[in-house]
Amino acid sequence: MKQLTKHFALCIDNTDYEASLIRGKVYRILPDPKAAKDDFVRIVDESSEDYLYHKSHFVFVDFPKAVKKKLLALESTT
Repeated sequence: MKQLTKHFALCIDNTDYEASLIRGKVYRILPDPKAAKDDFVRIVDESSEDYLYHKSHFVFVDFPKAVKKKLLALESTT
């Protein structure tokens, strides 16, 4: 898999992970080149911890700088 350059992922499938992922929610991606080689992404999920999920559960999105800043600020308040 090509190195992922997006910082956020939109969950499109939470099958088997209903407690950890919410369909339609945007999650932050943490860099993990080793996991990416196996088509996994490291996501900060509903537990507020980071776990590996297969990339097929997400579409990868990018936002303008101002939106990224607000999303990251929201994360730090939870």
